[in-house]
Amino acid sequence: SPPVTSQLSATGRQEDGCHSGGSGSKTDKIPVMRGQWFIDGTWQPLEEEESNLIEQEHLSCFKGQQMQENFDMEVSKPVDGKEAVHSFKLSRNHVDWHSVDEVYLYSDATTSKIARTVTQKLGFSKASSSGTRLHRGYVEEATLEDKPSQTTHIVFVVHGIGQKMDQGRIIKNTAMMRDTARKIEEKYFCNLATHVEFLPVEWRSKLALDGDTVDSITPDKVRGLRDMLNSSAMDIMYYTSPLYRDELVKGLQQELNRLYMLFCSRNPEFEEKGKVSIVSHSLGCVITYDIMTGWNPVRLYEQLLQKEEEDLEDRWMSYEEQHLLEELYITKQRLREIEERLHELKASTISKTPALKFKVENFFCMGSPLAVFLALRGIRPGNSGSQDHILPRTICNRLLNIFHPTDPVAYRLEPLILKHYSNISPVQIHWYNTANPLPYEHMKPSFLNPTKEPTSVTENESIPTIPSPATSPVMVRRHYGESITNIGKASILGAASIGKGLGGMLFSRFGRSSAPTSQTSETGKEGTEGEDKKPVAIHSTVGTLTFPHSSSGFLDPTLELEHRIDFELREGLVESRYWSAVTSHTAYWSSMDIALFLLTFMYKQDQEDADKSNLDPV
Repeated sequence: SPPVTSQLSATGRQEDGCHSGGSGSKTDKIPVMRGQWFIDGTWQPLEEEESNLIEQEHLSCFKGQQMQENFDMEVSKPVDGKEAVHSFKLSRNHVDWHSVDEVYLYSDATTSKIARTVTQKLGFSKASSSGTRLHRGYVEEATLEDKPSQTTHIVFVVHGIGQKMDQGRIIKNTAMMRDTARKIEEKYFCNLATHVEFLPVEWRSKLALDGDTVDSITPDKVRGLRDMLNSSAMDIMYYTSPLYRDELVKGLQQELNRLYMLFCSRNPEFEEKGKVSIVSHSLGCVITYDIMTGWNPVRLYEQLLQKEEEDLEDRWMSYEEQHLLEELYITKQRLREIEERLHELKASTISKTPALKFKVENFFCMGSPLAVFLALRGIRPGNSGSQDHILPRTICNRLLNIFHPTDPVAYRLEPLILKHYSNISPVQIHWYNTANPLPYEHMKPSFLNPTKEPTSVTENESIPTIPSPATSPVMVRRHYGESITNIGKASILGAASIGKGLGGMLFSRFGRSSAPTSQTSETGKEGTEGEDKKPVAIHSTVGTLTFPHSSSGFLDPTLELEHRIDFELREGLVESRYWSAVTSHTAYWSSMDIALFLLTFMYKQDQEDADKSNLDPV
């Protein structure tokens, strides 16, 4: 007999098997079933339990016999006059076999029996009157080409704050990102045999944290607003709390490892050949970063204590105070030696396991406040253009920071590596429908504000005003690409969870970023006239830049970053900055521009690795 083909239910999707357990309600889970016996006409599968019983009975009676191999036969051909060669009773139905490939299902309900008796007395056969013909196997034969493309890259999508307020939101957002990526794949990467899969990571709902303590101390007035803040912004306070921070970190770490092991168990070859990237949003970027690097606030506290000891040695003190300080120093030194011996003893018996069970190929941050956290931890710009200054390449091959220019939660990372990059524009993400876009690695850095550097260009060497992708000239900030207004379907409700709580900070940032002349203009003119005006240098601290530059406005290559990290979405031509500030933080999920950006980097790396493997000697 032909091989049994498997089919998902009408709405089934394979990726639901990798959804994080406990995330969202049960209605979010779609069953995946194996189809063996199908109903004629609709080709819907029978219930799995009944299908298994019929399959066992069929094999016991007809194993070794041949079925008709023509799937285009007249499936409604009557079997008048043919007696059933075999019958099988189910709980509410029975099945008659007229031959190896003529099988009918009958209902044993009382009404069905009466109808069957009446129609048979009128001269109709049992099969044609009330029987439902069954087919073993699907209407189309399975072929080797039917299998899906091999998944060579999985992307874990990590949520930020607000998941408690809207459970299951990350599953919906990931589905939006996955569907958008599928459209991009079909348009630009259809000739590749590989596949990128996006999997949601829901880590918040399993955490106990303080239980209901915060809810119990919340006043009743404006309760709705307070509950919204408790379910969203409170996650930031939990993470800065020494009591609950570890619970958040371990929650995400365990969920990432669980999903990875689950995926590898269902795709055995992936562990050896596959790659893993992480897309994190908002606070999720900070937690993911801390998991990868193993950052711990206790280390920072020890460094502060050591600095205090050094400061004490520099000031004058009495003999008694100096004597007590020496005793304290000796005691601490002895304590450190004991701790080191204890750690060595533990290390000899228990090997330290890495935080994550996989190597992170790319770490994509979206709407990320990571730069603020790193700055507050004491990280300052260095004199090397390497990503290793904030995230070693041994931990993660590539760090990419994606943000919308009006996202109030997002900050830049490049100025934490090289300070003068605060005056260099982020790389503009291409529109998804741009014809022949310049590859990102070929885009040269350009100044945000050339007026800050008086010696960069002379009057005779004025900068051209016509944009040229090949030369990437110095230009004032302009309107860029896909309008967030057009992406507004990406959860306005989610944006509201932060919009009100961050209102003060939101508008204060606009006040700093706008030119002084725009403050006196009317709101209606700001979107039209204000955008065409050249920005005025408010602070002169960056104006005294000492790094060399060429007359074209480009940086000296010796001072450039090894790889660009900050990538900025393009602003829409007609969108309001104040409105997009509320919606932009949650509008990344359905952006076609971002989907193309993510796939471009991942497929490019896969292609480079494939080329290298082809060049390796046999």
